[in-house]
Amino acid sequence: MIIDHRTYTLHPGKLPAFLKVYEEKGYPVQSRHLGKPVGWYVSMDIGPLNQIVHMWAYEDLNQRAARRAAMNADPDWQAYLKEATPFVQHMENKILTAAPFFENPPSAPEAG
Repeated sequence: MIIDHRTYTLHPGKLPAFLKVYEEKGYPVQSRHLGKPVGWYVSMDIGPLNQIVHMWAYEDLNQRAARRAAMNADPDWQAYLKEATPFVQHMENKILTAAPFFENPPSAPEAG
């Protein structure tokens, strides 16, 4: 299993507007294609500000590529991106795997 760890830094003051657009238009289509996220968080007043962090589990890179390709082909996702992209200042992705001693990672959720 792999975890797609994504950190987005938003323009200052834009977090509430981004969250509204994501909740209404992004999350429904994203969860339909990717399943439930492992976690979805916002930064508080300690450390880097104006950030969101979300993590998605996949069996492997092939499953990730297939699910993300289906999502990117969805017109609802493209409409969401047009509205949400202006809020984003910087994006960072990491692919994580469990350490060898970690025996019980959560399984990849089923896509909607």
